[in-house]
Amino acid sequence: MKNSKTVTVAGFLLASLLGGVAQAEDMLGSYVARISDRDHQASDGYALNGAAQMVRQDRANWHKFHRRDGDDESDAWFRTNDQRADLQRMLERPGAMSSSTKRAIVNGEPLIQVDVYENSVRVSILEN
Repeated sequence: MKNSKTVTVAGFLLASLLGGVAQAEDMLGSYVARISDRDHQASDGYALNGAAQMVRQDRANWHKFHRRDGDDESDAWFRTNDQRADLQRMLERPGAMSSSTKRAIVNGEPLIQVDVYENSVRVSILEN
């Protein structure tokens, strides 16, 4: 009887863990972009000082201004200014970018990958 209860409890624990995995946020897709010097400046010319602003500006340069770097890819999520504002808010959340990723974006021209989820994004460096 004791073994039966142990197996039942283990089964419930496994089911709850798997249920949590099934409820994880779905990945919508990803894109690659070079955060170049032009992405370090706002559309009206002033210098940007944060990595989230620079990634947002990269998307504005792609979609609105058609100022594209050779490594840049299109995306289906950040076409409008409101969508790019949402992108910046998601980028400013803990876990969206590591400290080293933020430094690489602010201090250089890295190639990044942006993984897009239903309610969040994750940025990683592909090349410094």
